[in-house]
Amino acid sequence: MQMEHVKGRRRGEIILYALSTCGWCAKTKNLLGELGVEYSYTYVDRLSPAEMEDAIREVEKYNPSGSFPTLVIDGSRVIVGFREAEIREALK
Repeated sequence: MQMEHVKGRRRGEIILYALSTCGWCAKTKNLLGELGVEYSYTYVDRLSPAEMEDAIREVEKYNPSGSFPTLVIDGSRVIVGFREAEIREALK
């Protein structure tokens, strides 16, 4: 699956699953940029059909509702939706 990488301070492995048309996804991406952390992201709606299917299965492992944004930190901590305070706390 195609991921874009954003350089910054390392705070663990941070992966953002987002939709290109989602305002809350954009707010989450902007917050990660403001925090200056290193992360990878993918716009699930811009993937090929096969990659999109794989990405949705991956998201559902962490977030059974399959909603966006889904932020995964170190493969274990999951923050669903734009939860600014929770994201700031997790990445400080």
